Amino acid sequence: MLTSKLLANFLILAVLPCPLGAQAAAPAQTSVFGYSDFSKQAKIEEKFLAIPSAKLAGEHLKTLTAEPHLASTPEDKKTADYVAQKFRAAGLDTQIVPYRVLLNQPKIVRVEAFDMAGKQLMSGPTREHVAGDTFPEDPRVVMPFNGSSGSGDVTAEVVYANYGRIEDFEQLAAQHIDLHGKIVLVRYGGNFRGVKVYIAEQRGAAGVIIYSDPQDDGYYKGDSWPNGPWRPENGVQRGSVQYLFKYPGDPQTPGVASTVDLPDSARVSGNDNQPHIISIPLSYQDASPILQALKGTSVPQGWQGALPFRYHLGPGGVRVHLVSQQDYKVRTIWDVIGKIKGSELPGQWVVAGNHRDAWVFGAVDPSSGTAAMLEAVHGFGALLHDGWSPKRTLVFCSWDAEEEGLIGSTEWVEQQGAVLENAVAYFNVDVAVSGPDFSASAVPSLKQFMREISKSVPSPMGGTVYQEWRANRHGENEHRASNAPPSPGEEVRVSDLGSGSDFTPFLQHAGVPSTDIGSGGPYGVYHSAFDNYAWFVQNADPHFTYLQQMARVFGLEALRMADTDVLPYDYGAYGREITAYLDTAKRKATDANLSSLDFGAAKAAASRFATSAERIHRVQLSAAGDVTKLNLALRQVETAFISPAGLPNRPWYKHTIYAPGEYTGYAAVVIPGVNEAIDAKDSRRAAQQLTVLTQALDKASQVLEGAR
Repeated sequence: MLTSKLLANFLILAVLPCPLGAQAAAPAQTSVFGYSDFSKQAKIEEKFLAIPSAKLAGEHLKTLTAEPHLASTPEDKKTADYVAQKFRAAGLDTQIVPYRVLLNQPKIVRVEAFDMAGKQLMSGPTREHVAGDTFPEDPRVVMPFNGSSGSGDVTAEVVYANYGRIEDFEQLAAQHIDLHGKIVLVRYGGNFRGVKVYIAEQRGAAGVIIYSDPQDDGYYKGDSWPNGPWRPENGVQRGSVQYLFKYPGDPQTPGVASTVDLPDSARVSGNDNQPHIISIPLSYQDASPILQALKGTSVPQGWQGALPFRYHLGPGGVRVHLVSQQDYKVRTIWDVIGKIKGSELPGQWVVAGNHRDAWVFGAVDPSSGTAAMLEAVHGFGALLHDGWSPKRTLVFCSWDAEEEGLIGSTEWVEQQGAVLENAVAYFNVDVAVSGPDFSASAVPSLKQFMREISKSVPSPMGGTVYQEWRANRHGENEHRASNAPPSPGEEVRVSDLGSGSDFTPFLQHAGVPSTDIGSGGPYGVYHSAFDNYAWFVQNADPHFTYLQQMARVFGLEALRMADTDVLPYDYGAYGREITAYLDTAKRKATDANLSSLDFGAAKAAASRFATSAERIHRVQLSAAGDVTKLNLALRQVETAFISPAGLPNRPWYKHTIYAPGEYTGYAAVVIPGVNEAIDAKDSRRAAQQLTVLTQALDKASQVLEGAR
């Protein structure tokens, strides 16, 4: 229960004015899929949308970014306590849930480069600093390092490998450049940083340097911080290089929750989701002397970055000395879990989460998401005070150690096990605000749900979030877009879910329908010390109205799903996308000289599923009375896409429709078992995975047909 003082504060804050007209209500929706009569719910949503405060969101952000808060540090625990306090103040039943997980922190990280005569060209990493900074001497600002890096001391020649994509390494091989014993220099972009290290290790490299080229997020894009949003010359992107495309979470407990009482004997060693070689991130200031000294063949034109000299592949011209001493220990992290018990269906959970830990200050990533979540929770607190309670149980989660490999969310999902079979959705927000451009990703069954939510939330620019989203749709990230063609009349594209944030264990391991949202803009300081409150106020959201917007969108997702009569999954959209995925895979198989692959059974199963989905959609629209059996079947469809055996060579990933790519890491690979087998030109495995997919589709169809 709220104390009288806290209640008074909530009532005061609920009526604070919102800048830039953000308080204006979105047009009321009279009919919403999933509700037989939306009029009562519309009034509840109107009350909710009036509560999240731009001013309070900005105050949360300032508090959360006051100190560096790397996972497992005392400052990280302070942010857990802050979030727990706000959850409890809103009336949530709140626990701080600890886990003991393997994490590394750096002791020594050093890079030195020498020309062939032994003259030193550089020594780094250089400490991040621009004029006016107040943090450079703060010892809590962790030196640039990579989570999950190996330790060692290596001196070797260098080879430049562009973005470190599989096609880049193949091009080096075609030029007979041997990577054994070499240090590979790659730039950020194109794929997940862990994939760059993974391929380099497979090809015999002794170490990897990953640098930020100004072409990708520096002066080539626009003005650098502090004059603009882009990365300054000594800005470094820290990050994990864990092989999370194999499995995320605590590397010593794959598939098992690393609770505080887990005995050490239950831990495994020799982990295959961590590199054995050194990897170190660098700024372009530090990488520039290495690149400039490299000899060898001039790079292909597409490999040239924005530094003011011609790049070369190497080897030759420069030798680099890498030192990495990493302190690996089992450390404690803290998830914060707050619940509002459902009044009618308490066993059905609607889970909503954001991670809290950061490499340094983390204003955009992830504290903008935490601030938005806290204001969404503020809105639910006001509804609870008015006597409202959700039909289904709401669970709000503040995850820890996401940056090191989705650890806090993965351990919690592994701990919950069978409970999540009844979770009707997981809603994620991570990088909530780096600018004004709204975007969303979701399983196909929730893509229209996301469009409908965006139509109900006012935009700081006037109109609705949907209207702004539609106006900016051409700026979407194409590499995250759906592989299926737009539906007839579709005006905004909701992307597919790959990996790289906390929806991964929910969808791809446990089979919980999921979404992810964000509001983007020019953002060059990702994972650096410059991702701080000052940068955010100058470049992302000066009046915090987009934080307010994201609080409303995030909260409304949870509110509408918690109270819906019929679960608003659109499996017709799912069927159309799966059919498109199979058509694309068949063409790819032909191009790969695997035309003998028989797609007939899978295509027939997809057609059956699409037909069943259209029929069940009509049932959803007309359903009345007791819809328990219908909702149970609707929820079981996503679970039907889970393969108990998991994907070949990475069984932790069990979803037959979506997974992170082994050679992309973040971007989704659709029907991954089939497509990755085709990429490997393994016809036997492709045929076997087509059978697995066919069985999953048939099972999903049976579930839908049994609900009629």
